[in-house]
Amino acid sequence: MRKIMLATAAALLTVSSAAFAQSTVIVTDPAPTGAIVLPGEVRTYVMEQQTPSVVYDGDVVVGTALPDTVEVHTVPNMDGYAYTVVNDRRVIVEPQTHRVIQVLE
Repeated sequence: MRKIMLATAAALLTVSSAAFAQSTVIVTDPAPTGAIVLPGEVRTYVMEQQTPSVVYDGDVVVGTALPDTVEVHTVPNMDGYAYTVVNDRRVIVEPQTHRVIQVLE
């Protein structure tokens, strides 16, 4: 009887750990040094917006300060984040400086 109880307990532990492993997210690649991890709400909001793209003749990369002529839109309830669409690419920028902090793909 004891062997059956031990076998049953072992089986239950195995099943429950497999279920737990399925719901666990493991990150194997750390974010690059200096990279900003956006709150999910910011990314979701920006990706859902229908914003026309503007043409820009420079490289749109992290660290680039877009000119003041590029209109940026603030993200509601998320201080420190604004966005725009440049050359058909959505970018997150600092509202005050227009510096690109992330390019969304």
